[in-house]
Amino acid sequence: MADLPKVVSDASERLDRIYQILDVSDDVKERLRHPDVSLQVAVPVRMDNGALKVFPGWRVQYNTVLGPAKGGIRFHPNVNAEEVTALSFWMAIKNAVVELPYGGGKGGVQVNPKKLSKLELERLSRSYIRAIRPIIGPDTDIPAPDVNTNETVMSWMVDEFSQLEGRHSPAVITGKPIGLGGSEGRTAATGLGALKVLNMWVKKQDKNPEDMTVAVQGFGNAGYYFATNARKAGYKVVAVSDSKGAVYSEDGLDPDKIYQHKHEKQELKGFVYCDSSVNEEPETRQLSNDELLELDVDVLVLAALEDQITEDNANNINANLVLEIANGPVSHDGEKILLERNIPVIPDVLANTGGVIVSYMEWVQNRAGDYWSAEKVEERLTDRIERAASNCFDLAEEHELDLRTAAYLKAIKRLADAADKRGNQHYFNND
Repeated sequence: MADLPKVVSDASERLDRIYQILDVSDDVKERLRHPDVSLQVAVPVRMDNGALKVFPGWRVQYNTVLGPAKGGIRFHPNVNAEEVTALSFWMAIKNAVVELPYGGGKGGVQVNPKKLSKLELERLSRSYIRAIRPIIGPDTDIPAPDVNTNETVMSWMVDEFSQLEGRHSPAVITGKPIGLGGSEGRTAATGLGALKVLNMWVKKQDKNPEDMTVAVQGFGNAGYYFATNARKAGYKVVAVSDSKGAVYSEDGLDPDKIYQHKHEKQELKGFVYCDSSVNEEPETRQLSNDELLELDVDVLVLAALEDQITEDNANNINANLVLEIANGPVSHDGEKILLERNIPVIPDVLANTGGVIVSYMEWVQNRAGDYWSAEKVEERLTDRIERAASNCFDLAEEHELDLRTAAYLKAIKRLADAADKRGNQHYFNND
């Protein structure tokens, strides 16, 4: 896979192993080396002081053999072509794992949105949509929120696209506010879906949530909804962190109270924990992010950014299980070390699919004009993600694979079947 950026080419060893198990045609292998579309754009923004700034942006569509591209848009200073290509490749795998009719998509703008005013952020969002408009649409590429984008940003984007098209087009963007065609259950879907996968793993291991401790790195939307629902399910959430630090309590934390504090103070630092009517405070202490990663817990949940566990710190991890909610939080070399130490990893391409599953439901509802209740959305989410998880767990056992390779095996088989049905070298040579 030498043609791919390094981040994506890390999958080559795992794919080679899959090719030894599956009878994959050379045509499929060749298709998986290249994105279908890779677009770089200039995103001009008129700043509040009257100056014009131009930010680089990208949109990549990766292997759309199963359907239109689907994936988020992120605003971050470190966004680049390699990262967007890697994430679109992972989206192609992820969508295939949970059997959605999508290929991989991802986009982003290289910008620090925290330095923009709200008006500048709106101009940036609309300008980006104008730039990528030629390659997106309800039947070609459906963006969604990602790092530093949210339902408000999506509302600006779908409004801009609709104005450019001259017609109401809610199905071009998912993750919208409910009043603008968004789906019930979308906000909590990524964290809730990850918990459902974890629950299946715990049941398969004959363990009880009530006996398990959890640490959560990353306390944004996905991390919060995972943590609050995990606590309700009986897990003891002993630590959570954001980009500025972590808070820990051996007796367990209430994620709802921490989330409220974070939004009031914009950080976890200074959090004073109280979980009783008489204001008796359990012992709590502040930790660094590195210290949270090294806690002795049953489950370490990674819900922040890429490469949080690498070959540099994998030997310091003391959790019994790592659950990926962020995209790519465990590096290829870091995972090798974890597996050698018998620490399994439930991979992002399975664990964080709740968001894209409910995004798919939003897209379906937009196209049909028929909107479902939160209960119906969760029921459908549960059914799809539990079927996918069960299949991946069974494949891992059957072929003695780690869970990520098992998920890739399921995805590649689906992609290969779809591609080969259109003809391959053997077909055209009458082999």
